[in-house]
Amino acid sequence: MAEQYINMDNLAVGYNGKALIHDICIGIEKGEIVTLIGPNGAGKSTILKSITRQLKIISGNVKIADADLSKLSFRDLSTKMAVVLTDRMKPELMTCHDIVATGRYPYTGKLGILSREDEQKVDEAMEAVHAQELGDRDFNAISDGQRQRVLLARAICQEPEIIVLDEPTSFLDVRYKLELLSILRNMAKKKGITVIMSLHEIDLAEKVADKIICVKGDRIAHYGKPETIFKEEAIRDLYGIDNGYFDPVFGSLELPRPEGEPKTLVISSGGTGIPIYRELQRKNIPFAAGILYTNDIDYQLARLLAVRTVTEKPFEEISDETFAEAMKLVDSCEKVIDAGVTVGKTNSRIAELIEKAKNDKKLEKR
Repeated sequence: MAEQYINMDNLAVGYNGKALIHDICIGIEKGEIVTLIGPNGAGKSTILKSITRQLKIISGNVKIADADLSKLSFRDLSTKMAVVLTDRMKPELMTCHDIVATGRYPYTGKLGILSREDEQKVDEAMEAVHAQELGDRDFNAISDGQRQRVLLARAICQEPEIIVLDEPTSFLDVRYKLELLSILRNMAKKKGITVIMSLHEIDLAEKVADKIICVKGDRIAHYGKPETIFKEEAIRDLYGIDNGYFDPVFGSLELPRPEGEPKTLVISSGGTGIPIYRELQRKNIPFAAGILYTNDIDYQLARLLAVRTVTEKPFEEISDETFAEAMKLVDSCEKVIDAGVTVGKTNSRIAELIEKAKNDKKLEKR
């Protein structure tokens, strides 16, 4: 087991001496990416501001490599930890290069004069986030997404052992969300920098994080690896989802299925039905799906979006009971969509369903 680099021991955080979240006991290894998720107002930012000393810790303690956080001087802390919070900076008459250069101040003398080496590190940090062209521009005159990249460059320039970020992807378009998270992943895995951040995009959190902290109520609801956290029931409970679904297979949030008797039967396999399920859902048309083996990728989405799903056990021939259920749907539905099915020995009876729909003039091939 790897040695824990950051330890939160019975930590309680909050405002004005009043604890909002209690009993935080979490260990983080060096070079791990740890992501906080949870509903708005749950306290994610409160935790981050407490471990960066933006807020006073109510009780308990935080240790970084066995050093007590509360006993570190601000200068020592600034060489260990870089912080990118959501608070909007509005510096006067500072270029983006100037902002990034402030990341070197923990290493300069009292006059804050940058050496040639410091300037080189500023340039390297801006290059790392693809912000070289922003160097001479007024920080207040660029977009929110560009500001986020400049602030990340400042954090990189600081050469920290830990980077703490509060919702770093909030103002970025898809391309730059992926780019920023890729930069953080490379820093964590290649340079051993520990990353602690909050994210709203749970699909991205699942893909980038080594560990997930679920924040809800006055306790940490769950803490562990993504594969243990991103379960349908756990995410539903965390966010109080009662108007849709979280699909752990696709890592996606799904709108509720259309209600009513199915008007369309979709026959598919191997992912061919997925775009049709989504099309029918967008049109609010109740549909049925089948016959699907429960290890088929189409089944994973059909079980959430279809009004009825006719299933069979993997690798078994279609039973009389299952076939009869599907045949009733061919009779009752107005349309049968053949999304493209590979018919073999075990599922050969699907060909009979398609032929019946064709004879009834209900078949639509995609």
